[in-house]
Amino acid sequence: MKTLEGYIKGINLGGWLSQCVHTKEHYDTFLQEEDVKRASEFGIDHLRVPIDYDLVEDKEGNFKEDGFAYIQRAIDWCKKYNLKMILDLHKTAGYSFDAGEKEDGFFDNEEYQERFYRRWEEFARRFACNEQMLAFELLNEVTKESYCSLWNQIAAQCIRRIRKIAPTIKILVGGYNNNSVLTVKYMDAPQDENIVYNFHCYEPLIFTHQGAYWIETMDKQFRMKFDSKFGYYKEASKQYLLDEQICFPNKIDDDETVGENYFEMLFEEAIATAEERDVALYCGEYGVINLASPEDTVKWYRAIHAVFERHGIGRAAWSYQAMDFGLVDEHLDTVREELAKLL
Repeated sequence: MKTLEGYIKGINLGGWLSQCVHTKEHYDTFLQEEDVKRASEFGIDHLRVPIDYDLVEDKEGNFKEDGFAYIQRAIDWCKKYNLKMILDLHKTAGYSFDAGEKEDGFFDNEEYQERFYRRWEEFARRFACNEQMLAFELLNEVTKESYCSLWNQIAAQCIRRIRKIAPTIKILVGGYNNNSVLTVKYMDAPQDENIVYNFHCYEPLIFTHQGAYWIETMDKQFRMKFDSKFGYYKEASKQYLLDEQICFPNKIDDDETVGENYFEMLFEEAIATAEERDVALYCGEYGVINLASPEDTVKWYRAIHAVFERHGIGRAAWSYQAMDFGLVDEHLDTVREELAKLL
Protein backbone atom coordinates (compact mmCIF):
# COMPACT_ATOMS: atom_id res chain seq x y z
CA MET A 1 0.00 0.00 0.00
CA LYS A 2 1.23 3.51 -0.77
CA THR A 3 2.24 5.70 2.15
CA LEU A 4 1.88 9.45 2.55
CA GLU A 5 5.56 10.25 2.81
CA GLY A 6 6.38 12.96 5.34
CA TYR A 7 2.99 12.67 7.04
CA ILE A 8 3.52 9.58 9.17
CA LYS A 9 3.44 10.98 12.72
CA GLY A 10 1.42 14.10 13.43
CA ILE A 11 -0.59 16.14 15.92
CA ASN A 12 -3.72 18.24 15.40
CA LEU A 13 -3.86 21.89 16.39
CA GLY A 14 -7.55 21.67 17.22
CA GLY A 15 -9.33 24.65 18.77
CA TRP A 16 -7.01 27.33 17.38
CA LEU A 17 -8.56 28.36 14.05
CA SER A 18 -11.56 26.04 14.25
CA GLN A 19 -14.19 25.03 16.84
CA CYS A 20 -13.52 28.32 18.59
CA VAL A 21 -14.72 31.85 19.16
CA HIS A 22 -13.57 33.55 15.99
CA THR A 23 -11.85 36.64 17.36
CA LYS A 24 -8.39 38.08 16.95
CA GLU A 25 -7.86 37.77 20.69
CA HIS A 26 -8.47 34.02 20.53
CA TYR A 27 -6.30 33.45 17.46
CA ASP A 28 -3.43 35.39 19.08
CA THR A 29 -3.57 33.78 22.51
CA PHE A 30 -4.74 30.16 22.16
CA LEU A 31 -1.58 29.03 20.36
CA GLN A 32 1.90 30.51 20.09
CA GLU A 33 5.06 29.68 18.18
CA GLU A 34 6.41 28.06 21.34
CA ASP A 35 3.58 25.51 21.11
CA VAL A 36 4.61 24.49 17.60
CA LYS A 37 8.18 24.12 18.83
CA ARG A 38 6.97 21.97 21.74
CA ALA A 39 4.82 19.84 19.44
CA SER A 40 7.83 19.24 17.17
CA GLU A 41 9.72 17.86 20.18
CA PHE A 42 7.30 14.93 20.29
CA GLY A 43 9.27 13.58 17.32
CA ILE A 44 6.47 14.18 14.82
CA ASP A 45 6.88 15.08 11.15
CA HIS A 46 3.71 17.16 10.56
CA LEU A 47 0.82 19.12 12.01
CA ARG A 48 -2.82 19.02 10.93
CA VAL A 49 -4.30 22.52 11.18
CA PRO A 50 -8.12 22.62 11.22
CA ILE A 51 -9.72 25.90 10.13
CA ASP A 52 -13.33 27.08 9.83
CA TYR A 53 -14.53 29.10 6.87
CA ASP A 54 -15.24 31.92 9.37
CA LEU A 55 -11.48 32.48 9.53
CA VAL A 56 -11.19 33.58 5.90
CA GLU A 57 -14.76 34.60 4.91
CA ASP A 58 -17.57 36.74 6.24
CA LYS A 59 -21.16 35.49 6.14
CA GLU A 60 -21.61 36.80 2.59
CA GLY A 61 -18.55 34.95 1.31
CA ASN A 62 -16.16 37.91 1.03
CA PHE A 63 -12.58 36.96 1.78
CA LYS A 64 -10.91 38.31 4.95
CA GLU A 65 -7.24 39.02 4.38
CA ASP A 66 -6.29 38.84 8.05
CA GLY A 67 -7.63 35.27 8.21
CA PHE A 68 -5.33 34.07 5.44
CA ALA A 69 -2.43 35.58 7.38
CA TYR A 70 -2.98 33.09 10.22
CA ILE A 71 -2.71 30.19 7.79
CA GLN A 72 0.53 31.66 6.47
CA ARG A 73 1.72 32.00 10.07
CA ALA A 74 1.08 28.28 10.62
CA ILE A 75 2.98 27.42 7.42
CA ASP A 76 5.92 29.61 8.46
CA TRP A 77 6.07 28.03 11.92
CA CYS A 78 5.98 24.55 10.42
CA LYS A 79 8.81 25.40 8.09
CA LYS A 80 10.88 26.82 10.96
CA TYR A 81 10.56 23.58 12.93
CA ASN A 82 10.95 21.23 9.94
CA LEU A 83 7.35 20.06 9.93
CA LYS A 84 4.95 19.43 7.10
CA MET A 85 1.36 20.61 7.41
CA ILE A 86 -2.16 19.56 6.44
CA LEU A 87 -4.63 22.41 5.91
CA ASP A 88 -7.97 20.94 6.99
CA LEU A 89 -11.26 22.74 6.25
CA HIS A 90 -13.17 21.81 9.38
CA LYS A 91 -16.35 23.76 8.62
CA THR A 92 -17.74 25.23 5.38
CA ALA A 93 -20.67 27.56 4.80
CA GLY A 94 -23.75 25.36 5.10
CA TYR A 95 -22.08 22.37 6.71
CA SER A 96 -20.39 21.31 9.95
CA PHE A 97 -19.97 17.87 11.49
CA ASP A 98 -21.23 19.54 14.69
CA ALA A 99 -25.00 20.08 14.48
CA GLY A 100 -24.66 22.68 17.20
CA GLU A 101 -22.99 24.99 14.68
CA LYS A 102 -26.37 25.24 12.86
CA GLU A 103 -24.75 25.17 9.43
CA ASP A 104 -27.24 23.60 6.99
CA GLY A 105 -27.90 23.30 3.28
CA PHE A 106 -24.46 22.68 1.79
CA PHE A 107 -25.34 19.44 0.02
CA ASP A 108 -28.34 20.86 -1.82
CA ASN A 109 -27.31 24.51 -2.22
CA GLU A 110 -25.22 25.38 -5.27
CA GLU A 111 -24.30 28.77 -3.85
CA TYR A 112 -22.72 27.16 -0.80
CA GLN A 113 -20.95 24.66 -3.02
CA GLU A 114 -19.59 27.41 -5.25
CA ARG A 115 -18.23 29.20 -2.19
CA PHE A 116 -16.55 25.93 -1.22
CA TYR A 117 -14.90 25.63 -4.65
CA ARG A 118 -13.83 29.29 -4.73
CA ARG A 119 -12.34 29.03 -1.24
CA TRP A 120 -10.24 26.05 -2.24
CA GLU A 121 -9.17 27.78 -5.44
CA GLU A 122 -8.03 30.71 -3.30
CA PHE A 123 -6.14 28.40 -0.94
CA ALA A 124 -4.46 26.85 -3.97
CA ARG A 125 -3.50 30.24 -5.42
CA ARG A 126 -2.05 31.46 -2.14
CA PHE A 127 -0.49 28.37 -0.62
CA ALA A 128 0.17 25.64 -3.22
CA CYS A 129 3.64 27.08 -3.75
CA ASN A 130 4.42 25.29 -0.47
CA GLU A 131 3.36 21.88 -1.72
CA GLN A 132 6.68 20.32 -0.72
CA MET A 133 5.46 20.65 2.88
CA LEU A 134 1.71 21.27 2.57
CA ALA A 135 -1.32 19.10 1.78
CA PHE A 136 -5.01 20.02 1.46
CA GLU A 137 -7.89 18.25 3.26
CA LEU A 138 -11.16 19.13 1.54
CA LEU A 139 -13.71 18.82 4.38
CA ASN A 140 -13.84 17.38 7.87
CA GLU A 141 -16.22 14.53 8.72
CA VAL A 142 -19.13 14.24 6.33
CA THR A 143 -21.83 12.67 8.49
CA LYS A 144 -24.91 11.15 6.88
CA GLU A 145 -24.91 8.15 4.55
CA SER A 146 -27.38 10.06 2.35
CA TYR A 147 -24.59 12.56 1.60
CA CYS A 148 -22.24 9.89 0.22
CA SER A 149 -22.99 10.18 -3.50
CA LEU A 150 -23.32 13.96 -3.38
CA TRP A 151 -20.07 14.28 -1.47
CA ASN A 152 -18.23 12.14 -4.01
CA GLN A 153 -19.50 14.46 -6.77
CA ILE A 154 -18.65 17.66 -4.88
CA ALA A 155 -15.19 16.40 -3.93
CA ALA A 156 -14.47 15.40 -7.54
CA GLN A 157 -15.49 18.83 -8.83
CA CYS A 158 -13.42 20.57 -6.16
CA ILE A 159 -10.37 18.49 -7.01
CA ARG A 160 -10.75 19.33 -10.71
CA ARG A 161 -10.83 23.05 -9.91
CA ILE A 162 -7.85 22.84 -7.55
CA ARG A 163 -5.89 20.89 -10.16
CA LYS A 164 -6.14 23.77 -12.65
CA ILE A 165 -4.08 25.81 -10.19
CA ALA A 166 -2.13 23.17 -8.27
CA PRO A 167 -1.70 20.07 -10.46
CA THR A 168 0.28 17.95 -7.99
CA ILE A 169 -0.41 19.02 -4.40
CA LYS A 170 -1.58 16.20 -2.12
CA ILE A 171 -5.36 16.27 -1.51
CA LEU A 172 -7.01 14.28 1.29
CA VAL A 173 -10.62 13.10 1.01
CA GLY A 174 -12.68 11.19 3.59
CA GLY A 175 -15.90 9.19 3.53
CA TYR A 176 -19.21 9.59 5.31
CA ASN A 177 -20.16 8.63 8.90
CA ASN A 178 -17.59 11.12 10.22
CA ASN A 179 -14.75 9.76 8.08
CA SER A 180 -15.33 6.23 9.34
CA VAL A 181 -12.72 3.70 8.31
CA LEU A 182 -15.64 1.46 7.29
CA THR A 183 -16.78 3.91 4.59
CA VAL A 184 -13.46 4.17 2.75
CA LYS A 185 -14.73 1.58 0.25
CA TYR A 186 -17.59 3.88 -0.75
CA MET A 187 -15.30 6.68 -1.88
CA ASP A 188 -14.71 7.24 -5.58
CA ALA A 189 -11.52 5.88 -7.10
CA PRO A 190 -8.72 8.48 -6.87
CA GLN A 191 -8.60 10.94 -9.76
CA ASP A 192 -4.81 11.00 -9.80
CA GLU A 193 -1.77 9.73 -7.95
CA ASN A 194 -1.81 12.59 -5.44
CA ILE A 195 -5.16 11.79 -3.84
CA VAL A 196 -5.11 10.34 -0.30
CA TYR A 197 -7.91 8.47 1.48
CA ASN A 198 -8.50 9.96 4.92
CA PHE A 199 -10.29 8.37 7.88
CA HIS A 200 -10.71 9.13 11.59
CA CYS A 201 -10.60 6.58 14.40
CA TYR A 202 -11.99 7.03 17.89
CA GLU A 203 -12.88 3.38 18.18
CA PRO A 204 -14.05 1.76 20.31
CA LEU A 205 -16.06 4.92 20.98
CA ILE A 206 -17.29 3.67 24.34
CA PHE A 207 -13.66 3.73 25.54
CA THR A 208 -12.30 6.87 23.84
CA HIS A 209 -15.43 8.88 24.70
CA GLN A 210 -16.22 7.44 28.12
CA GLY A 211 -18.17 10.01 30.11
CA ALA A 212 -18.26 12.46 27.17
CA TYR A 213 -20.65 15.30 28.00
CA TRP A 214 -21.55 15.92 24.33
CA ILE A 215 -22.96 12.41 23.80
CA GLU A 216 -26.56 12.67 24.93
CA THR A 217 -26.97 8.98 25.79
CA MET A 218 -23.70 8.73 27.72
CA ASP A 219 -23.61 8.36 31.51
CA LYS A 220 -21.24 11.19 32.42
CA GLN A 221 -19.88 9.10 35.31
CA PHE A 222 -19.12 6.04 33.17
CA ARG A 223 -15.49 4.88 33.17
CA MET A 224 -13.85 1.71 31.85
CA LYS A 225 -10.48 0.02 31.31
CA PHE A 226 -9.06 -0.41 27.82
CA ASP A 227 -8.09 -4.07 28.13
CA SER A 228 -11.62 -5.23 28.95
CA LYS A 229 -13.36 -8.19 27.36
CA PHE A 230 -15.06 -7.60 24.04
CA GLY A 231 -18.39 -8.72 25.53
CA TYR A 232 -18.20 -5.90 28.07
CA TYR A 233 -17.44 -3.39 25.31
CA LYS A 234 -20.56 -4.50 23.46
CA GLU A 235 -22.73 -4.41 26.59
CA ALA A 236 -21.59 -0.93 27.62
CA SER A 237 -21.90 0.37 24.05
CA LYS A 238 -25.51 -0.78 23.77
CA GLN A 239 -26.27 0.92 27.07
CA TYR A 240 -24.64 4.30 26.42
CA LEU A 241 -24.35 4.75 22.63
CA LEU A 242 -26.69 4.87 19.66
CA ASP A 243 -26.55 1.94 17.23
CA GLU A 244 -24.85 4.04 14.54
CA GLN A 245 -22.06 4.91 17.00
CA ILE A 246 -21.13 1.28 17.63
CA CYS A 247 -18.44 -0.27 15.44
CA PHE A 248 -17.27 -3.82 16.22
CA PRO A 249 -15.89 -6.45 13.83
CA ASN A 250 -17.90 -9.67 13.97
CA LYS A 251 -14.79 -11.82 14.19
CA ILE A 252 -13.92 -10.98 17.81
CA ASP A 253 -15.15 -13.41 20.45
CA ASP A 254 -16.89 -11.96 23.52
CA ASP A 255 -14.27 -13.50 25.82
CA GLU A 256 -11.36 -11.97 23.91
CA THR A 257 -9.53 -8.98 25.37
CA VAL A 258 -9.60 -5.93 23.12
CA GLY A 259 -6.17 -4.94 21.83
CA GLU A 260 -4.35 -4.43 18.54
CA ASN A 261 -6.28 -7.36 17.09
CA TYR A 262 -9.38 -5.16 17.20
CA PHE A 263 -7.75 -2.44 15.06
CA GLU A 264 -6.28 -4.98 12.65
CA MET A 265 -9.75 -6.29 11.90
CA LEU A 266 -11.33 -2.82 11.92
CA PHE A 267 -8.89 -1.50 9.30
CA GLU A 268 -8.78 -4.66 7.18
CA GLU A 269 -11.33 -3.63 4.55
CA ALA A 270 -10.00 -0.07 4.17
CA ILE A 271 -6.45 -1.37 3.76
CA ALA A 272 -7.62 -3.80 1.07
CA THR A 273 -9.44 -0.97 -0.74
CA ALA A 274 -6.39 1.28 -0.60
CA GLU A 275 -4.14 -1.49 -1.90
CA GLU A 276 -6.53 -2.32 -4.73
CA ARG A 277 -6.76 1.33 -5.81
CA ASP A 278 -3.07 2.10 -5.16
CA VAL A 279 -3.82 5.01 -2.86
CA ALA A 280 -2.28 6.06 0.47
CA LEU A 281 -4.36 5.70 3.64
CA TYR A 282 -4.15 8.35 6.39
CA CYS A 283 -5.83 8.73 9.79
CA GLY A 284 -6.46 12.44 10.33
CA GLU A 285 -7.81 12.17 13.88
CA TYR A 286 -7.53 9.67 16.71
CA GLY A 287 -7.26 10.00 20.46
CA VAL A 288 -8.66 9.35 23.94
CA ILE A 289 -10.76 11.64 26.12
CA ASN A 290 -9.09 13.13 29.19
CA LEU A 291 -11.49 11.21 31.45
CA ALA A 292 -9.79 7.88 30.72
CA SER A 293 -6.89 6.96 32.99
CA PRO A 294 -3.43 7.96 31.68
CA GLU A 295 -2.31 4.32 31.81
CA ASP A 296 -5.26 3.13 29.72
CA THR A 297 -4.72 5.98 27.27
CA VAL A 298 -1.20 4.70 26.64
CA LYS A 299 -2.51 1.15 26.16
CA TRP A 300 -4.97 2.35 23.50
CA TYR A 301 -2.29 4.33 21.68
CA ARG A 302 0.09 1.38 21.79
CA ALA A 303 -2.51 -0.95 20.28
CA ILE A 304 -3.63 1.33 17.45
CA HIS A 305 -0.06 2.40 16.64
CA ALA A 306 1.05 -1.19 16.21
CA VAL A 307 -1.41 -1.46 13.32
CA PHE A 308 -0.55 1.98 11.90
CA GLU A 309 3.12 0.99 11.84
CA ARG A 310 2.49 -2.45 10.40
CA HIS A 311 0.68 -1.01 7.38
CA GLY A 312 2.48 2.33 6.97
CA ILE A 313 -0.59 4.41 7.80
CA GLY A 314 0.15 8.08 8.50
CA ARG A 315 -1.81 9.78 11.28
CA ALA A 316 -2.34 12.89 13.41
CA ALA A 317 -3.37 12.61 17.07
CA TRP A 318 -6.21 14.74 18.43
CA SER A 319 -5.19 17.13 19.85
CA TYR A 320 -2.20 19.20 21.00
CA GLN A 321 -4.03 20.97 23.83
CA ALA A 322 -7.49 21.39 25.36
CA MET A 323 -10.48 20.13 23.32
CA ASP A 324 -10.97 17.39 25.98
CA PHE A 325 -8.10 15.40 24.42
CA GLY A 326 -5.04 17.58 25.05
CA LEU A 327 -1.71 15.80 24.77
CA VAL A 328 0.12 18.51 26.73
CA ASP A 329 -2.58 18.94 29.36
CA GLU A 330 -2.01 18.10 33.00
CA HIS A 331 -3.88 14.79 33.05
CA LEU A 332 -1.17 13.15 30.89
CA ASP A 333 1.84 14.50 32.83
CA THR A 334 2.75 11.08 34.24
CA VAL A 335 2.78 9.29 30.88
CA ARG A 336 3.66 12.02 28.36
CA GLU A 337 7.21 10.83 27.72
CA GLU A 338 5.99 7.32 27.04
CA LEU A 339 3.10 8.58 24.93
CA ALA A 340 5.39 10.79 22.84
CA LYS A 341 7.31 7.68 21.75
CA LEU A 342 4.11 6.21 20.35
CA LEU A 343 3.14 9.14 18.11
